[in-house]
Order: sequence, then structure tokens, then C-alpha cells
Amino acid sequence: MAAVPQDLLDRVRALEQKVRELTGRAQMRPALDQVLHGDVVIGEGGRLIAEAPNGNRIFLTGQTPAGDWAVGIARPTDGTAALTVGDENAAGAGQMIRMWNRDQGARDVIVMDDAFSDRFLGRPWMPIGLYPTARQSYIGTTYDTAWWGASPAHNAVAVIVIFTYAGTGGGQVKVSMTPSGGTARTLAEYDVAANTWTQRTIEAPLDGVEFLQTIVWDVSHRAKTSGQNVETRMYRAYTRNTFSADEAPDTPVRTAASAAATAVFADSTATAEDEAPAPGLRWTSGGDAAGDAA
Repeated sequence: MAAVPQDLLDRVRALEQKVRELTGRAQMRPALDQVLHGDVVIGEGGRLIAEAPNGNRIFLTGQTPAGDWAVGIARPTDGTAALTVGDENAAGAGQMIRMWNRDQGARDVIVMDDAFSDRFLGRPWMPIGLYPTARQSYIGTTYDTAWWGASPAHNAVAVIVIFTYAGTGGGQVKVSMTPSGGTARTLAEYDVAANTWTQRTIEAPLDGVEFLQTIVWDVSHRAKTSGQNVETRMYRAYTRNTFSADEAPDTPVRTAASAAATAVFADSTATAEDEAPAPGLRWTSGGDAAGDAA
């Protein structure tokens, strides 16, 4: 048998040792509990999901089965949505932000932006400050103010419901709004029948009005016959979210002066008749069902 050099055997043993070390290191996995530098990118339909011990998804971001991109926070006890951004099916919903209540019997959105108007609050609906004047009951034949008030614009659509009674000859009612720095706009003007109460509901988008811009509201009335009484009572007045794209208000003409006026008002104030859909982030419970946007 040929003699094997001693140094060759040493080299083989050293090589075997290195192979064992490399094999061991290949089985080791570093702790994946920190991101110290750089970004974590989730794309191409991927999602990042956090689950409670009971299996309910409590955080999720990424692409939904409907194709929208969304972020959602759910409650760990039942997996129902608490706060969602996006998760929409309706065209024009525009990545709505929605906060959901905890009522298991009637899930509803309690805070949201507007689905069809980019600049307004959707919910909560806000009251319009309208107050009676001394001419709420009136016998003149020229228009005079029965109800008046001024309030900032929060939602996109105004709703005013009034009742008017007129004596012999009947009467007339006119409802108008005047944005600060703007011109008066008549929302409704109509006749009132004699010797009966007439109800009228006025619903009007706040065209040309900025969010939080002050609006002066005026409800005037007059008798058609001299000496006959006309009386107007306010049933309710508030602003609400849009129900369709057709209700979205026209965008105002924006100038440097109007922008500054809106900013000043915002600084000074710093110190469900419609059926809601199933809660957003509908995929937190594992299903792919989707409903309409609020």
C-alpha cells in the first residue's frame, strides 16, 4: 500500500470540520423580530396580517379580494372592524376612513368622511343653528325673516324641514343660504295654501362652499293678503353625507383670499336615516364577502 503523506490526512480532517460547521450554520435561523434599517415592502396582492390568540384578525393591510387596497383594525374579541381605511366596492368611494360602533345588533358607522365629496365630513351629521325671530308669526305682505342663524359647514348636504300656516289668501316661504364672502342663494321658494299647515323638506348640496366655511341661513315668509297671519315653525335642520354621486356639491372657486378666510375660521374653532352596510374590513373574519360603501 502506498504511503499517505501525514499533512494530507490533516487537511482532510480540517476539511471535514469545516463541512460540519457550515452544515450546522445552515440550520440556524436569525431572529426575525426587528427591522432596524430599510423598508418592508408588501405588494402584488400581498397582505400583512396580525391575529389574536383566538384566531381573529385584528390588523390587516394590503389588497382586498375586491381589488381595493385597505388598512383595517378590528376588535380581538369578535374580529369585527373598529377602524378602516378603504376596503371599498362602490365606485367613487375614494378610500373612505370609517369608525364602527360595537353594537352587535346594529353595526353602523359612527365617524366617516364623505363617499362622494372629497372635502366634507360624512358622519356624524351636524345641526344647522337656526333660531326664531320676532317675525316667526307675521302679517306683512313683504318677505321678512322668521328663522335665522349662522354655522360652519361640516357635511355636504343641507336638510331643512319646516311647517307654515297661512290665513285667508295663503302665503309664501323662501329659504336661502349665504356663504361668508359670497352671494345669497335661494334654495326654495314656494306658495303656502290658505287655512292649513304646509310641510316642506328642502335638501340641497352645499355648492361652492368650503369645509368649515360659515353659512348664514334665512327662512323668510309673507302673507299674500294684507292683515292675514302667516306662521312658520322649524321641525329640524341639519347637514348630512351624500347618498349618491349626484348629491356631491360643486367645488368652490378658490382664491388666495378665500383660502385664507377658511383657514382663519378653522383656527378659531380648533380650541342615520340611510342604512349602513356591513362593517368595513370585511375580510378580517376570513371571508371574502363584500358590501357597498357607506
